Amino acid sequence: MQEERRLAVLRAIVEDYVATEEPVGSKALVERHGLGVSPATVRNDMAALEDEGYIAQPHTSAGRIPTDKGYRLFVDRLTTVKPLSGAERRAISTFLEGAVDIDDVVQRSVRLLSQLTRQVAVVQYPTLSGSTVRHVELVVLTPERVLVVLILSSGRVEQRVVELPAALDEEALATLRSRVLHAATGQRIAEAMEALATLAPDPEELPHGAPSPVPGADPRSVAAVVDVLLEAMSDERSDQRVAVGGAANLARFGDSFDTAVRPLLEALEEHVVLLKLIGEAGSGGLVTVRIGAEGPIEQLSSTSVVSTGYGPGSQSLASLGIVGPTRMDYPSTMAAVRAVAGYVSRILDEG
Repeated sequence: MQEERRLAVLRAIVEDYVATEEPVGSKALVERHGLGVSPATVRNDMAALEDEGYIAQPHTSAGRIPTDKGYRLFVDRLTTVKPLSGAERRAISTFLEGAVDIDDVVQRSVRLLSQLTRQVAVVQYPTLSGSTVRHVELVVLTPERVLVVLILSSGRVEQRVVELPAALDEEALATLRSRVLHAATGQRIAEAMEALATLAPDPEELPHGAPSPVPGADPRSVAAVVDVLLEAMSDERSDQRVAVGGAANLARFGDSFDTAVRPLLEALEEHVVLLKLIGEAGSGGLVTVRIGAEGPIEQLSSTSVVSTGYGPGSQSLASLGIVGPTRMDYPSTMAAVRAVAGYVSRILDEG
């Protein structure tokens, strides 16, 4: 009973401090929250919470503020994550479903997250290494020029024009298309690349008079198409790319500029640092919350990260989340991060 009451006091302190940005006193708690006990009892509970390191007194005669340990207990003991309203869910769905490609999805997601949470949002572009090949199309432009289209489960679309050393007729191209689809469709990138490589041995190493790996197609043209596909699949630029939005929201934390805002502003310039911050996010709807010194970067010990993975089906191709000072509305932030990740995953799943 006493433990539950103290948890209620801690919860009230966290909520008031996040809302008012001012240290919280016992009188204010009794007036604003139906704790059902006297101010003296609340003061005793606050003293016990302070002794246990869950709250602290910033200066004499002030109220109390939560510590990182207090925030952690608050988050761990959340009985429910505050649900988004129907209007918020509809707005997310409408805004994201208007995206035209994966770049647009990422940019819309980062803007949306920063608006919903009033924090700095970070969205990692889907990584190639975790993707599977959804479709490959070969389109004849001229007898000696082919457009290669690669579509991945991440939503990424690569288009490359291939100049062929020798013309491919319609029958040869149809055979090549069939072989490519059979080798790559539904395969993870690594397996697809390995299978495709068997279609195109070095033409100069083929024995004289040996048949082409693709009947009716010049080995050099087959190699040219496969080489372009392999290049598109091995392009790892997206694996280190993140989109950032809402940096202006840091202006709300001017009182903690040197301890929380300045280090975070510097981190926003380094995508590798941001990837490290959100890179261990869970999948399957699991939201990870790292508070203060729990994070991987010592200079950001006054920062919290709320993140999760996203991707089609049960896959987690990348992470998204928010980064900000430890004084944040954790329930609402966790709900927003989970909701946006869910909508993005659904969009990728539907192709």
